[in-house]
Amino acid sequence: MFEKRERQDRQYMKLMIASDIHGSAFYCEQMLEAYQREEADRLLILGDILYHGPRNDLPEGYAPKEVISMLNPMKNHLLCVRGNCDTEVDQMVLQFPILADYCFLELPAGEVKYGEAEPKRKDTNAETISVFATHGHVYHPKHLPPLKNGDILLTGHTHIPACEEITDADGNIYRYLNPGSVAIPKEESAHSYMIYENGCFQWKNMKGEEYMTWKTDSRF
Repeated sequence: MFEKRERQDRQYMKLMIASDIHGSAFYCEQMLEAYQREEADRLLILGDILYHGPRNDLPEGYAPKEVISMLNPMKNHLLCVRGNCDTEVDQMVLQFPILADYCFLELPAGEVKYGEAEPKRKDTNAETISVFATHGHVYHPKHLPPLKNGDILLTGHTHIPACEEITDADGNIYRYLNPGSVAIPKEESAHSYMIYENGCFQWKNMKGEEYMTWKTDSRF
């Protein structure tokens, strides 16, 4: 199903972010089709891959074994963190790591070309964007992980897309981002994913239609 494509006329890193597949082969296939269409460099999955969870109805096309067969061939493209529905048994059948509680990303802050050793933005001294990526059942806006002023907290778990400014008790300001859910969106939100490229986060439905954008320049 997935065909590797070479990057065409693009010199910038492109990251696709998705969450909460919950065993839906139907929506997993749409997610991978979107990944191919977007020609992203990596796919970051924010947990809850195979199991639907006791609080959720079965998603359309619930078939965890099919999801396994779709994702394992993609193992070199995937970065994952552990969701509250992911277990050691899931890790036994998946050929890529899924049990990390979080990952910390340093993303290029603006127009950064491949091969540039010291990327800089014109409008700020910041060279990168610091992103704490986790599922969201432990760390979330009401229980923050250790962050620095201006950092981004990226989670799934709620199944609700989000782009919000949050402030801690010391007055530090962060940005909370959530791609929503691939398979079981809530509060009438779309089945969706996010794209990060060239200093901009975009939220898109599974057809690739953009419905929300946040430029990282606006955090300063």
